[in-house]
Amino acid sequence: MYGRQSEDKFKAARERMLRYDLRGRDIADPRVLAAMADVPREEFIPPSHRSQAYSDGPLPIGNDQTISQPYIVALMTQELRVNPECEVLEVGTGSGYQTAILSKLAKKVYTIERFSDLAESAKTVLDKLGISNVEFYLGDGSNGWPAGRLPSSGCFDRIIITAGVPEISEPLVGQLADRGLIVAPVGGRTVQRLVACEKKTDKLISRTICDVRFVRLIGEHGFQQ
Repeated sequence: MYGRQSEDKFKAARERMLRYDLRGRDIADPRVLAAMADVPREEFIPPSHRSQAYSDGPLPIGNDQTISQPYIVALMTQELRVNPECEVLEVGTGSGYQTAILSKLAKKVYTIERFSDLAESAKTVLDKLGISNVEFYLGDGSNGWPAGRLPSSGCFDRIIITAGVPEISEPLVGQLADRGLIVAPVGGRTVQRLVACEKKTDKLISRTICDVRFVRLIGEHGFQQ
């Protein structure tokens, strides 16, 4: 961990984040705010950028990947409307920060990452924080969760994609429960629209939230290298 002075600085920065970057904008869900207050973001950031842990912007985590800005993490989580009975699929573990936030709200989180070092680092931090309701898988997130390891219901109540996709892939739509929700950045290689979709009889009803910039999801049903 860190010295008392560093811990106090991180605590004060987290409180500023909650007051100005989250509550000061449109994050009002008390469960989301509680999760964001509870999870120490600094634990998920490389030492070279740890002093910026609570700045409202993305930060590099290696492999040309980033940890999303706190506001976007909170916004996507709020739009996902997770309840304690939800089983959530996260496509793109990355640093594990979004995973940790979801773990505070859901019954269980299933998370996919294609970089083994990021997945291992995220698991190490989550274990350190005592988070145990997360299952990891190393692979192509655009193909969804492996069929033989799906939840007992055979699908997920919520899906979140934390990298830009040209469209929401059929494998992911197929793994979303009816009336389930999916939140994802959809669009081009550099700019996307953050959308929230509800599945109704095998079709997605989509609503645009805002414009965003995410790293690309590389995969069979994502972007090519």
